[in-house]
Amino acid sequence: MELKPGDVVMLKSGGHPITVVEIDEDKVACLWMGTDGDLFRETLPLVALESTELDPEDDEEEDDEEEDEDDDGDRKKKRKAA
Repeated sequence: MELKPGDVVMLKSGGHPITVVEIDEDKVACLWMGTDGDLFRETLPLVALESTELDPEDDEEEDDEEEDEDDDGDRKKKRKAA
């Protein structure tokens, strides 16, 4: 896998998207934002990472949708009015 600084990867086991900062042979220095807004930096083995593609439109769609429960107790998604 060819990586360069700025690429977005994930652990093969899952988790948050993480950003490649630097590569040194089979080790990759990465940065990511925790759920509470904390910034983390860790050096990880290349074998534990996989490339990922982020689609910024996916995040916007999630923000624009909210679930609503109808009279029968069924959940429905509806778009927020802009």
